[in-house]
Amino acid sequence: MRSDHPAGAAPSLQARGVVVPGHGVASGRAPDSPFAAGTIALQTPHLARQGIDLSAYHPATMNVDVSPFALRVLDPRWTATDIAWTDVHPAETFSFVQCRLTAGGRDVDALVYHPHPETKPGMNHQPRSVVELLAPFVPGLGYGDEVSVELAQGQAVFDQLPE
Repeated sequence: MRSDHPAGAAPSLQARGVVVPGHGVASGRAPDSPFAAGTIALQTPHLARQGIDLSAYHPATMNVDVSPFALRVLDPRWTATDIAWTDVHPAETFSFVQCRLTAGGRDVDALVYHPHPETKPGMNHQPRSVVELLAPFVPGLGYGDEVSVELAQGQAVFDQLPE
């Protein structure tokens, strides 16, 4: 596997993964999405009012498959509750975990973008092994590229998924 973790390993702060396509809703690229501007662009001003500044990040998520691991949020840097950013569905809760993304020999500060699934029933959920990141635009990075994600201490961990 792509991981440096032995089978049955304790939770870790770092995992290697592969950039994979998402649903295209966060970026606004999905042709059937009701959010042509993209959900990140639409959520950004609402989150800014809660003190969460996303202006340093590309307005789309980078989806990284870290299988055989899954993210477990512990004490995120920020959590914003009851964010009513659209009239298409009820308000949502979002958590953000600080992390460092290593891609193509470059390190960039990034955030794990974690929309709480319990506040978005029936919406686009990712597989458990896929982590959504907000990062500055990384030229040349594309689907299939290997990356490494290192989580900030105490904010979240990577747990091994059961076989």
